[in-house]
Amino acid sequence: MSEFSLGDAIQQFLNKSKIKTSIQAIQIEDAWEQIMGKTIAKYTESIKIQGHTLFIKTPVAPLKQELLYQKENIIKRVNEWLGQNQISEVVIL
Repeated sequence: MSEFSLGDAIQQFLNKSKIKTSIQAIQIEDAWEQIMGKTIAKYTESIKIQGHTLFIKTPVAPLKQELLYQKENIIKRVNEWLGQNQISEVVIL
């Protein structure tokens, strides 16, 4: 039987479980201001991940339009922050 540290065991569990994306969404939401800036964070209602898609909800129409133009930039920033290529699509709600 091989030995694992508790951290390694938790990481392996998260990699195989479906709760990983929920945890990542919470982490992204917590760091959203750092990732995208104060103004965008202020008017973002929620962030969710399903599969490789990041869902961003905002009630502000001009911000929705701006985020639509920044999709590639958002994907790049979020993936850099996560340290992996988890997100491949962004949907603005």
